[in-house]
Amino acid sequence: MSAAAIHDSKQLGWGQLAPLFIDERACIAAFMALETAEILDGVKPANLINVVNRPQPCGRNLYLLWKKYGDNLLVDSGLTPSVMIDRGESLLLLVYRDEAFTALLSRPNVMAVLRRAGYQAPLDKDSVLAELGARLQAGRGFPHEIGVFLGYPLKDVAAFMGWVSLPFSCQRLWKIYGDPRRSLQLAHSFSTCRNRMAHRLVHQARSSRRPCKHPGHTGGHPFLCATN
Repeated sequence: MSAAAIHDSKQLGWGQLAPLFIDERACIAAFMALETAEILDGVKPANLINVVNRPQPCGRNLYLLWKKYGDNLLVDSGLTPSVMIDRGESLLLLVYRDEAFTALLSRPNVMAVLRRAGYQAPLDKDSVLAELGARLQAGRGFPHEIGVFLGYPLKDVAAFMGWVSLPFSCQRLWKIYGDPRRSLQLAHSFSTCRNRMAHRLVHQARSSRRPCKHPGHTGGHPFLCATN
């Protein structure tokens, strides 16, 4: 499907966008830009991104493209990738903005949740990422506290873990408990960021690439520019 054909679509996923990017480096950059849209917009501290080692419908293998270009792809984007799991058939990345992630971990209520979940002091970025990676690599599924790192409301994380008694309200990217209004606003914000990035990528595919907004931009990709 051409960029012109999908220009007016309201909800766009990677399956629609992938064929627009002929250059393989642009392809993996566009994928990462879509998957980190909420972080680039400054409304989320981190995202988990699963990159599967198999050809996509467009014919490209994103796992192999990440292995080829990943080291330099996020330069000047303000984003940091941390490999949680790499088993060969897939790669699980936690991509975060350092300042936002560090600020999240410094919040007393976040520290209280992580301590109760078994994270040991010091609750600094490196220690927390090491513990999270070990829990993910243990192969027992996603640890229930994962929502803390993804910016989900703590009331929803705590209720999901059975620590507080709140009625289940609805489901979005996560299970929402109690008064859903703030959680629904946040979910809408995440969705808006993702869709805005998708349409921005369509525009990029239809026109020449714009330079990165960061004055010191050197080796990254212009798709992966922070917008705030």
